[in-house]
Parts: sequence; structure tokens; C-alpha cells
Amino acid sequence: MQLKNPQFLPAADAESSAHSQRVADFIGDKIRAAGGEISFAEYMHHALYAPGLGYYSAGTTKFGAAGDFVTAPEISPVFGQVLARQCAGVLEEVESPSILEFGAGSGKLAADILAQLAEMDRMPVSYKILEVSADLRERQEEFLNNAIPELADSVSWLNRLPDKHAGVIIANEVLDALPVERFVRRGGDIVQLCVAVKEDSFVFREREAPVTVLAAVDDIEEGLGRRLPDGYVTEVCIAAPQWVKDLAGTLVRGAAFLLDYGVSRCDYYAPERAGGWLRCHFRHLAHNDPLALPGIQDITAWVDFTLVAEAAVAGGLDVAGFVSQSQFLLGGGLDKVLADFPKLPIDAQIKLSGQVKLLTLPGEMGDNFKCLGLTCGAVTRPDAFGLANRTISL
Repeated sequence: MQLKNPQFLPAADAESSAHSQRVADFIGDKIRAAGGEISFAEYMHHALYAPGLGYYSAGTTKFGAAGDFVTAPEISPVFGQVLARQCAGVLEEVESPSILEFGAGSGKLAADILAQLAEMDRMPVSYKILEVSADLRERQEEFLNNAIPELADSVSWLNRLPDKHAGVIIANEVLDALPVERFVRRGGDIVQLCVAVKEDSFVFREREAPVTVLAAVDDIEEGLGRRLPDGYVTEVCIAAPQWVKDLAGTLVRGAAFLLDYGVSRCDYYAPERAGGWLRCHFRHLAHNDPLALPGIQDITAWVDFTLVAEAAVAGGLDVAGFVSQSQFLLGGGLDKVLADFPKLPIDAQIKLSGQVKLLTLPGEMGDNFKCLGLTCGAVTRPDAFGLANRTISL
């Protein structure tokens, strides 16, 4: 494989380039073994999760200023403090409650939540992290031991979902990293976009869509009440319903907070979104070329929250609410978290104000990021969903 660093992206350093070359060679071998092409979902899976090679499996820095993107917990502890307040209400109603976090990133969110809960005297029995990356698990453990040494012993790591979980489940920017299938409507047909090798470079190739993709598109168009336009290119996350089904199967009582950038199905497949919602991140530059720099750039797709909500209801969960991140923070206790703001030094006020603006303004993260709340059993709806609930839009 001939690795190419597109001119619109920052130049990768020698070590990163060498790693990406190994990932490209690995995927190239998979393509040849499959007869010349693989689905985009398979390509995305290898680029992100190939053991020891994929973006989330290897040892590069991913989060924060030194990585490729910044998540809400990295911006400010305010995010985790508000989320902790929402967790506290659920924990109070559940016997022997625990918190389970999917893909804990750097560990920053877990640290902020536990610190806030300890301050409120609402600590869970345990805080469990389901992490598929051994590298990230090591980083999380090191971070938590340094950030909250007195609370770190309450954290444990899982390799799979527990059979039963009571309390709270958190998934912050998890759904967007599930592999997606890309497809195109060509007249009366649905065509699957695959990845092949041409002249030692990855290229897209079209082939007849398999039954799984056809069924997913049928569901999309039935929900929309119309056919997608000719030439319309987009994606669908076939893995999402099973992911939600597994979550529903483990939650016996409590609530789940699913936070990610996404929209309803109606907005996701709007006529003007004919290019889809796929996004890549490299050195804090967002772009739309998923075939560039495999293994050292993040590949994501916005979330169709209607698909997620339907799968949740089918799995026996109730939808507690669907709000923007701004609404979640404002309705979830941001005012209480900022109660001591007037007492802070001016420089600290300026810094905190900037952080809150990033988290809440529509032009920043405030509107693009959403929170879908799900409940199981007799649990009071969390306060965060009482402000401008958008559930009807699903």
C-alpha cells in the first residue's frame, strides 16, 4: 500500500506515518483476502479497532490539546458535575446502585462524576468501566489514580457487559464510533459503498447492497414516508440497534444517559444532507476523507437518535427525554454547579465562562450534541429532561 497524507491535512510525524502504513497494509491484506473489496463498515472497524493497530487500540494520544479532538469532559469539569447530579437522583432510588460507563476515554468524566458524587455523599457501590482498548484502560487507571486517589479504588474495569446492572449507564461519544454502512440510491436500487485498492491506494467502489443494508434502508424510508432522492449518499449504523438491545438486556433498573452529536431521523436523512454525516478528525481538523491516514485519525458518524430510541423501546426501555447538550446542562443543575462563580477570582471567572460557552452555545457544542435518556423500572425522570424536551421530534 502507498500511504498518502492529503495536502489539506497537517503532515503526520514519522512515527505516526509508519504506524498508519502498517494499518493500511493490514487493511489491504483484508481486502485481498475478501476478493478485492470490503464493506465500509468493515474498513471503519479495522481502522478504529484492529488489535494493536486501530485508532482506539494503539497507543497514540486521542483526547485533548495533544490529540485529535476535544470532548466535553476535557473542556470543563462542569459537564461531569452536572451529569453527576443527574446520576445522584437515580442512585438514590435504586438499591445497591452502580454506575457503568462505556468507553471512558481519558478517564476525566469518571473522575469528575465521582468527585461530585463524593461531595454530595451519593457515592455508588461501584463505578464500572467497559473499555475495549487495553491502552486506554491503562491510561484511565493512571489518570484516576492521580486525579482522585481517594476514590480510585471504587473503579473497576470490565471486558463485557455484566448480566445485570442496577443504577446508571453512561455512554458519552460512544455511538458515533460504531462502524456504519455507506450506501447510495441509484434510481430504484440501493448500492453499497465498499473499499477497494487501486494503484496501491484505497478507493470507494459500489456493489449490490446486501439484505441487511436493504432492510435498514427500507426502515429508514418507511419512517420518513418517502424515498431517498436519486444519487443520495449517506450511511446507516446497523450495529446500533444490537448495541442498544444489549444495553437494555443488562439494565434491570435505573437510567441510561447517551450523549453524542446527532439528530432525529427526519433531520439525518433530510434532502439537503445528500453527502451523509461522516466526519474524521486529525490534529483537531475535521474533514470528510475516511480513507486517509488509517489508524491515526478518528472516523465517526453523527447518530440517528430515532434509530436508537426505537431500539430502546423495542428492548423494553422507556424514553425519559431527548434534549440538546445545552438544555441538558441548563435543566440538570448548571446553576447549582456555578453557585460559587461570583466568589472566584476574575481570571478564573473568565476561564470558566469560556468553558461554559463552549459547552452550551448553539454555534459550539450546545445544540449539535444531544442527550437521550432511557429508563428501566420505577425511576423518576431526571430533571435534565424537563427543559425543552425534544422527544416528539424522534
